[in-house]
Amino acid sequence: MSTQQPALSPGRTNLALATLFLGTFVLGSAELLVVGVLNLIANDLQVSIPAAGYLVTAYALGLTIGGPILTALTIKLNKRTILLGALVLYILGNLIPVFSASYGLFIVARAFTGSIQGLFVGVAIVAGISIVPPERMGRAISVVIAGFAVSAALGVPLGTLVGQALGWRGSFVAVVALGVIALVATLALVPSVPSMGGGAGNQAKYAFAPRVLAVLFLVFLVMAAQYSALTYIVPFLENVTGVSGSMLSVFLLAYGVATAVGTLGGGRFADKNAGRTLIVASIGVVIALGALYLIGAWAILVIVALLVWGVFGFGMVPSFQYRVVSLAGPGGALASSLPASAVNAGIAFGSIAGGVAIGSFSASSAVLTGVIIAVIAVPVAWATSFIKPPVIDEAPAEAPVTAAATPAPEPA
Repeated sequence: MSTQQPALSPGRTNLALATLFLGTFVLGSAELLVVGVLNLIANDLQVSIPAAGYLVTAYALGLTIGGPILTALTIKLNKRTILLGALVLYILGNLIPVFSASYGLFIVARAFTGSIQGLFVGVAIVAGISIVPPERMGRAISVVIAGFAVSAALGVPLGTLVGQALGWRGSFVAVVALGVIALVATLALVPSVPSMGGGAGNQAKYAFAPRVLAVLFLVFLVMAAQYSALTYIVPFLENVTGVSGSMLSVFLLAYGVATAVGTLGGGRFADKNAGRTLIVASIGVVIALGALYLIGAWAILVIVALLVWGVFGFGMVPSFQYRVVSLAGPGGALASSLPASAVNAGIAFGSIAGGVAIGSFSASSAVLTGVIIAVIAVPVAWATSFIKPPVIDEAPAEAPVTAAATPAPEPA
């Protein structure tokens, strides 16, 4: 996949990347917002807490399944046009729960907006890497993806506060307002990115090649390992570490900030050697989760383990995306949406595995389950590091998207 873009000024390039960051921040905030106001939604719609939890499941399924489908259907459209259309639909999708009291319609809306997010993420990454030189591809990816990490660290807690103050519908109104700002910024600042390469059928044979699926399996394993522990980190902190009340927020904020730092910094390592980065980061996750399990009773050491976990666990995310797009070669545009699907599949599996463990044993067993899965991921990371991209005559194998020769600025 090769996309030749006119040279942008340094300021215009940074503004475009910042706009894509804003878009993923808004989408990430809306995705996780339900978790923070779940009890309010359940009470207002008169459904049980588990039923309200299906709103999270519906979103994840929409992203996992619908994202790649929408990406395939829009593969030949201008990427800027897709981003604008996706934001409009996302805004409308999040307005549905604001004006409707129907639980069933809310479920449908969440699945729909999840699909739109899956589309937006892949296209935003393609747009981002099209405006920087190949050697800065990883850093461009990290800027785009960092929106999700920052939304988890800051957007969700702020959205929860708005929900508590103005009602859960008020928090969705706030997300819609941010979505409008992202839409206007995208219209003004993101350049046109024409579609290059073949249609979905031609790209699929590269996007779903065994070499790509191997890395997606690694994505699945690493995320399953992390979310086996992360899903039940609050019970762990309460019962093992002895943390409660407002101090829980301090521990979770520390982890959230570490994930944001890791995601932004991980782009540089992806540019240097994405395969090696995945090996090192996988080992880092094993060490962090192992330490958390062993020293869980010491609060200060737990914070250190959470910081290390956040940096390594999400510092590898740009390398995941980099490897998948690179290994897909001409199918990079379609493949760009697949890591998000693998991530959500891993989250679903990990949360189930951790739930079974904590239900059968103790509060720390979910963390131990994460350690076991993470250990399995290490040799997989090592094995996938030897996989090479396809050799395509018309484009360099390791640079599936090529920007103009004029140097672009280093993403902030």
